[in-house]
Amino acid sequence: MPLTIGPDLDFCLDREFELAFVLTGQFKRWEGAVDGRPYGAAVDAADFGLKGPRGWAFRGVGISAGPGALVAVEGPSGSGRTCLLLALTGRMRATEGTAAVGRFRLPAQLAAARGISAVANVPGVTDLDPALTVAEHLRERALLERRFGSPLRALLRPRAERAAASRLRFDDAVRAAGLDVEALPKGPRTSVRDLERLDVLRLSVALALMGGPRLLGVDDVDLKLSDAERDEAWALLRSVAERGTTVVAVCREAPPGVVVVSTAPSATRACTDTPLEADAAAATATDSDTDTDTEAGADADSTAATYAGAVAADTEATEATEATDKEAADAVAEARRA
Repeated sequence: MPLTIGPDLDFCLDREFELAFVLTGQFKRWEGAVDGRPYGAAVDAADFGLKGPRGWAFRGVGISAGPGALVAVEGPSGSGRTCLLLALTGRMRATEGTAAVGRFRLPAQLAAARGISAVANVPGVTDLDPALTVAEHLRERALLERRFGSPLRALLRPRAERAAASRLRFDDAVRAAGLDVEALPKGPRTSVRDLERLDVLRLSVALALMGGPRLLGVDDVDLKLSDAERDEAWALLRSVAERGTTVVAVCREAPPGVVVVSTAPSATRACTDTPLEADAAAATATDSDTDTDTEAGADADSTAATYAGAVAADTEATEATEATDKEAADAVAEARRA
């Protein structure tokens, strides 16, 4: 167990926050598992959606993942994968449906969700400075976590003890991310611009794990990686999940053995669009039928007009024939009288 307490020390375990408190004032975040339960936060969502000025970023998303699960958000670029990741970690406000991260409800408790989550490798949010070295990034995050990531009670501890705890957290995060600093081209002094894509991912994950999050969100896991590097990246995230932290990772194609959430156009959305298409088809068919009826009516009128003209011509011919016969009869009668 990461936390060992002697039998002579009384302590209580707050299961809601999963923190171990010792009456001496010393404390440490309980890592790994508590009574066999993973430390990570469960993630649940139903009809989860986010609508922006240009329309829906994602819609109708459903998730059910237990603590310590590895969730893969797959879909094509532009389908709202990153927006879903940020919404689940409390960094974007959803506009439809509900979700829960641990005991916190979204979108009502965004700040609380941010407090137990961390994100890595998200463009525009966790960008690394290419001019800084690996050691400088790690040292900066350690200082920030020591100053802002610890409760006020930690300030009562001696400086040396706080530095040792920070160093331990530093080593645990680097080890969990699989980042071998000494194996880099220039060791700790290697600039970020000189790192391989997989090492950049490992560094970003290490920085995110320094805060001890219960939920870790990683964006673009398989971007610009070869097949072998992609396997290494997923092995890294699996190891983080096995340590107890729930992981939500964005990718193009999810590997086997993970909880898959797709942001691609769903069957529900297709069913919603189908009646509209059917109505359009029906309207087209109606217009076609109307045009056909009009043409048929015009043909009928033309036929009737032709028939009436033929009848009138026959009538005129009959009348002309009768007039001719009458004139012939009168001429014969006058000849006989003569």
